[in-house]
Amino acid sequence: MKYKISDLVEKTSVPKSTILYYIKEGLLPQPEIIKSNVHRYSREHLELIEYIVYMKKHFNISNEELKNKLRHRNQSLSTSSSMIAPLMNTLSAASLDSRHYTKEEFIREFTVDRELLERLLEDEIVMPVDDDDFTEKDASIVRLVNYYNEVGIEYEILKLYVFHAKALSMLEHKMQTQLCLLRNDDNFNTLWKIVFETLFNAKEYIFNRQTYRSFYTTLKNELTKQL
Repeated sequence: MKYKISDLVEKTSVPKSTILYYIKEGLLPQPEIIKSNVHRYSREHLELIEYIVYMKKHFNISNEELKNKLRHRNQSLSTSSSMIAPLMNTLSAASLDSRHYTKEEFIREFTVDRELLERLLEDEIVMPVDDDDFTEKDASIVRLVNYYNEVGIEYEILKLYVFHAKALSMLEHKMQTQLCLLRNDDNFNTLWKIVFETLFNAKEYIFNRQTYRSFYTTLKNELTKQL
């Protein structure tokens, strides 16, 4: 289906000037030129405008970062991998200004015991974003393990975290696969919102609320016993 720019404005509530700016900045593809001053836009334009607005509003993604990621889009963002691409850095838990180290640099910089690091890598407690790409975030996990060792506690609880994190990641992957199979022109905007809201809102909400409830129940029981 072809759209006039007024159709895009009506359907997305994004001003014409903003849409033209997105095209100029390379966030949106050029429209089809029917004749002088007559341009037509596709379903892809509509999807991308909704996507850009959502990402800016909820995740504060910059134009440059979006342009970078959208350059590699395929099938109008119809796959889960292309939808998630601009937020891969968030998933990696590494900030944009993180300094990166090779394994050898990492060991020297943070005085990491090599044998311990190999064990943590094998147990997938330390998981660099790439095979030879470590950051301060990885060092913070090594420090945590050292705290465990300092007081004589085995880090089995962290291994349990890994076990359950893997199970959760499989559920998330299954969800994304099912959503992609359900995708059509009418529900696409809702589907990628489900992906984002689940990964970056519901997950934190459910996990933190469960922890809160557990601690609250324990505290309540302790106070009851003191009465």
